[in-house]
Amino acid sequence: MEAVEEIKNRLNIEDVVGQYVQLKRAGRNFKGISPFSNERTPSFMVSPEKQIWHDFSSGKGGNMFSFVMEMEGLDFKGALELLARKAGVDLEQYRKTSTTRTGGNKKERLFAALEAATRFYQVQFSKHRPAWEYVLGKRAFSKQTALEWRLGYSPDSGTALVDFLRQKGFTDSEIKNAGLSAQRYRGVGDMFRSRIMIPLADPQGRIIGFTARQLKDDPNGPKYINTPQTPLYDKSRHVFGLHLAKEAIRKSKFVVLAEGNLDVIASHQAGVRQVVATAGTALTEWQLKALGRFTPDIRLSFDADAAGLNATERAIPIASKVGVSLSIISIPSGKDPDELIRSDKSTWEEIIQKPQYALDWLFERYQNQLDLSTAPGKKQFSDVVLRVIRSLQDPVEQEHYVAKAADLLSVSKMALQSKLQGIATDEPKIRPKTNRPVVAFDKAAADLVRTQNHLLALAFLKPGERQILSTFPTQILPDEPARKLAALLQEQPEIVVDSPALRPLEEYGKIVTLLFEEVYQDVDALELANEAQRLRDHLVTGYVKMQKQRIAHELQSAAPERATQLLGAAKKLDALLKSQR
Repeated sequence: MEAVEEIKNRLNIEDVVGQYVQLKRAGRNFKGISPFSNERTPSFMVSPEKQIWHDFSSGKGGNMFSFVMEMEGLDFKGALELLARKAGVDLEQYRKTSTTRTGGNKKERLFAALEAATRFYQVQFSKHRPAWEYVLGKRAFSKQTALEWRLGYSPDSGTALVDFLRQKGFTDSEIKNAGLSAQRYRGVGDMFRSRIMIPLADPQGRIIGFTARQLKDDPNGPKYINTPQTPLYDKSRHVFGLHLAKEAIRKSKFVVLAEGNLDVIASHQAGVRQVVATAGTALTEWQLKALGRFTPDIRLSFDADAAGLNATERAIPIASKVGVSLSIISIPSGKDPDELIRSDKSTWEEIIQKPQYALDWLFERYQNQLDLSTAPGKKQFSDVVLRVIRSLQDPVEQEHYVAKAADLLSVSKMALQSKLQGIATDEPKIRPKTNRPVVAFDKAAADLVRTQNHLLALAFLKPGERQILSTFPTQILPDEPARKLAALLQEQPEIVVDSPALRPLEEYGKIVTLLFEEVYQDVDALELANEAQRLRDHLVTGYVKMQKQRIAHELQSAAPERATQLLGAAKKLDALLKSQR
């Protein structure tokens, strides 16, 4: 359903859940107290990367829609409407799929236009000698790099791309909405002319726009032009290179955020692929959250000029709010990453491993710029750093930096604390009331669901343990997705986790994968085998016990014929228990 995907693209699951549950960062995930049970220790988890939640205490889990359904007591339609309002999505436009004369919905048409434009620019690049001399010669990019990043060239004829796309069946409206044309004094013309074209892709690798660089530097024109705001491209949300960097980010467990797109491409060519960029230095909350889905360790490689300093000041409070760790990479000799990588790749590899925590870096920069022996210098220093300290979410971190500032300025902590209290802060979050009906927590039922999920996590992620399900009665599993996954693993014990056959169970697969990563990731094989057997036995005995309790309760008022049926069912349960031992 396209409306569901659009809402998921616009909202972060941690923000939705965070309106009901107080969450704290725990590595790549968030943790909180379960809203479904009376536990006192955090066992409720949210995975921004997988866009799912799982409550270890009750065994419940799902996506943002299922969570809102649970918390607000809504059906799916009600949750869809509530989240659509939050995301600013007009559901009406999805109720009747908009089509053009060539078919397909509007967004898919824009994707198709941008894909066609990318291929057009690549062909033009191969034909234009000055363009590939600049890319392959001056920039020292290899042919493989140019192909991987799909670099291109926009000809200077004025309407070459527009004419090409019209021939392909795209309307002027579609070309304009894709950000590929502009109104010129002679009519509709190409948005980009005589420039090196760098495609911008979403995290899945679909082209959503372009950055266009001058082929020949012209002081009278902008060096770079970006695609304007479109239904697909939003400058404040886009992270350049994430589609090619995300696997390296996962493996290295950190990400480097550079200023320029060409810096990113140069670093990837040098083998350092956990590098991305934003359009300028103005980091946004959405961008930090997008990166936080893959790692909480974000390292900035911005220029050490006024713009870089100001950007860092603005980014620290946002990082604290989002729950990521922000640090700074300082490049020697004032070079940008592209220059450093071309002249000394090993130094680039070395310095990204030695970042400085952002607030410490900020202290050091202002300490070098200001005369802290004077009253004006102390005032200016405290004005800047206390405003940043005030925005920190952790009180221990706040106290640490107040003490550090007091020591640097040779003033009392009390004086700085007094000034800190006078600094305005953002309004606190208001947690909405929930309409979720109060339901008694069934510990026995929750125990069965938990056991089911743990067993399926082992069988799903550890193929060697799937034989434990060979004679297992899948019908006793409490939840339908678990029954379907267990049956599939019985039928195809060699199936791989990314098999197309598992696509209908993708969400449940993500839940059990999260569970496995949290509980069993580092457990040795023998212990896992013993745990799988224990879980299987516990599941069967728990099911039999619950069913016998139900039978005993019903027998108290059952008619003779029904009583006979119930006693027969009890014998079958005994036989089931015996067969599984």
